[in-house]
Amino acid sequence: MRFPRSCGTLVHPTSFPGKYGIGDFGQEARIFLDFLEETEQSIWQVLPLTPTGYGNSPYASYSAFAGNPYLISPDILLEKGLLSASETHSLIIPSSTTVAYELAFEKKAAALKLASARFYETLGGDEEEKFERFKLEHGHWLDDYVLFMAVGKSNQMRPWNTWDAGIATRKKSAISKAIKTYEQEIKLEYWLQYEFLNQWLALKEYANNKGIRVIGDIPIFVDHNSADVWANTEYFAVDKKGNRTLVAGVPPDYFSETGQLWGNPQYQWGALEKDGYSWWIKRFKHMFLTCDAIRVDHFRGFDAYWEIPASEKTAINGRWVKGPGEKLFDTILQECGELPILAEDLGFVTEGVEKLRDKYAFPGMKIIQFAFDADPNNSFLPHNYPQNCVVYSGTHDNDTSRGWYEQAPEHERHFARTYTQSDGTQINWAFIRLGMLSVGDQAIFPMQDFMNLSTEHRMNFPGTPSGNWLWRYTTEMLQEIDRDKIRGLVQLGNRSIMGI
Repeated sequence: MRFPRSCGTLVHPTSFPGKYGIGDFGQEARIFLDFLEETEQSIWQVLPLTPTGYGNSPYASYSAFAGNPYLISPDILLEKGLLSASETHSLIIPSSTTVAYELAFEKKAAALKLASARFYETLGGDEEEKFERFKLEHGHWLDDYVLFMAVGKSNQMRPWNTWDAGIATRKKSAISKAIKTYEQEIKLEYWLQYEFLNQWLALKEYANNKGIRVIGDIPIFVDHNSADVWANTEYFAVDKKGNRTLVAGVPPDYFSETGQLWGNPQYQWGALEKDGYSWWIKRFKHMFLTCDAIRVDHFRGFDAYWEIPASEKTAINGRWVKGPGEKLFDTILQECGELPILAEDLGFVTEGVEKLRDKYAFPGMKIIQFAFDADPNNSFLPHNYPQNCVVYSGTHDNDTSRGWYEQAPEHERHFARTYTQSDGTQINWAFIRLGMLSVGDQAIFPMQDFMNLSTEHRMNFPGTPSGNWLWRYTTEMLQEIDRDKIRGLVQLGNRSIMGI
């Protein structure tokens, strides 16, 4: 489908200000959406909202379907009578520009357990009917997930293939025993997902009522230590004991002599196809429930993917394997109807990737920071854009625009100044202007660029195992943004929310 000419902001909920050490779905999220409305923007793009595993990365999750319980707002639980004022007060962590993951998790875990107990104590009537309907509708992933998390937490979230062999290999007797053993823990996990979805859908409705569309993010691969792999081993390249046999990554290139070894188990595409791609259809349907559109990460992997034996220490000794391509997307299209999908087509893009992307009219991505190597044919220069694309100054994997400029080689800085007809002192606004006035149907900018922030405020350094996903802004930082300037560029570029 074609998207209307529009623009918006990329910011993950963990980055919102607030009293509890981590951004959540509470009042600050609504204040952010008010900011979008005030500046006539109509897109909010988020990173995956799933539970985070190692390194707090939203791209390494315990589930492709579940929601991150630490995004649940204590203030909303207070409004519902599930927490008291003193209990929410005890969760307060001095606010800063970084997420206090460990402390926030520790405090929130205890509070969420309390709130869950009160929920069950008072459960009845319409609420009970709604809760049971939720469990039934989402049972295809939820039942496995709650058991996985209950058993996983009792094993300190060690990889599931290191658990007791019976439960690791899902023997019926072991599953039945675990359901009884972890009854209370399972009840907690059910409620966490129920509350997460209720709070998120209420926030999404608040956005939609303002004419704002939410763009979610779907990583192509899932984490090995996830309910998805544990419960569906036939769809993944693992042996009978659950050990990975083939993993994902990318081959050596200009950026890395040994490539990137991601370690996610590869899909058994033959088994998935034989099953009518049912797991993928459920995954996309779930995403379309929770978001208005989806950015599909590493889109090229659907055309061809780099397959590496799990025993390898680097990504060098892999091979290209043909992906599911049109067969998968034809099936999803048939089951889901329209596909409001953005294709993350960065990196080395082959003719096959372009053909697959263009068959379904998925817009690709254009990153302004990649444009200034002095080649006038560079596809990231705005004068080379197709109309059906999404323009970014940078993404969560890039530096802030100011940080990029301060560290870029001088020949790139010079070309950027020449191209934008600026002196470089406010390169963030120069890049935002380029994106807003470009022919690309959609233009999306990281919140850090509206705030003119430096490198220390970037979200992620790809290839580094720690120190990522930490950035938060403060209430004052949001208040200080030049809203008139944004609104003026939105109107000048004909991207106004008022026209949608």
